[in-house]
Amino acid sequence: MDRLGVMEVFVLAVETGSFSAVARRLGLGQPTVSRLIAQLETHLGSRLLLRSTRGLAPTEAGEAYYLRAREILAQVNEADAMVQQCRAGLSGRLRVSAPVTFARQNIIPHLAGFLAAHPGLDLEILMNDGNVDLIAAGVDVALRLGKQADSALVARRLSRCEMRVLATPAYLAAKGSPASPQALQQHDLVLYSPRPGMRQQWRFLRDSQELVVSGRGRLTVSAAEGMRAAVLAGLGLGIASEWMFAQELARGEVVAVLPEWQLPEQELWTLLPAGRQPGAKASAFLAFVAGLPGLGHAPAE
Repeated sequence: MDRLGVMEVFVLAVETGSFSAVARRLGLGQPTVSRLIAQLETHLGSRLLLRSTRGLAPTEAGEAYYLRAREILAQVNEADAMVQQCRAGLSGRLRVSAPVTFARQNIIPHLAGFLAAHPGLDLEILMNDGNVDLIAAGVDVALRLGKQADSALVARRLSRCEMRVLATPAYLAAKGSPASPQALQQHDLVLYSPRPGMRQQWRFLRDSQELVVSGRGRLTVSAAEGMRAAVLAGLGLGIASEWMFAQELARGEVVAVLPEWQLPEQELWTLLPAGRQPGAKASAFLAFVAGLPGLGHAPAE
């Protein structure tokens, strides 16, 4: 029996607490199961299981080996399933989490081709600007904007785009255009704050000069949709990604001010629970997103 097979025998021994239960599950003789575990312990040079009249219990080394072996077996099973799904065509449910405005503008309008290419696939998009608990919500893959620091997730940067200070021509005609980042404090600002009390501060760069500006405004919204609506209504200047206003920028319905100053880029990340690799369905969806127009793709990291 190969190493993966022996790993499976050991994992089942820990989970069932019985060599005889493992033998029945795998169709082996009980002496064979006992011999395989003994050979594994000899190979590793460490006792993995304690035998007693009440059954089997892992040692400290056995518990560590069990956790890692279970993870490896799960990854192998996922890889096998991915190949089988590719051969048979994608089917079943794929649940994706994505920010509301980004999904509405950049993903949903382009879904027809993806769904037509995978007729057996049912796609659920959970649109939420907050940080959804991926495991609790049963999410297969998530898209999030902004830097990601959650060590419990596997994060990969997919794309990025410029951030701009934006306003309607009507607002600028009435209130004038700021001549510098500091002048933003004398303007009506529309602030986007998904969390109450979130500090509003922006770092502007021009050549070797850096300015940090704190934002103050009479209008604060908790969702990106509110930011869009307020800026388009001429209620003030907003600091947002070009993704959020791509069509309006192209049509001249909003314009960028302070073009000589740069802001940190907006980043699009894909997220998975720690230790998990994307399955065939999630991989196909991420390939679809990576090919969407207008996302300003960054090199894979």
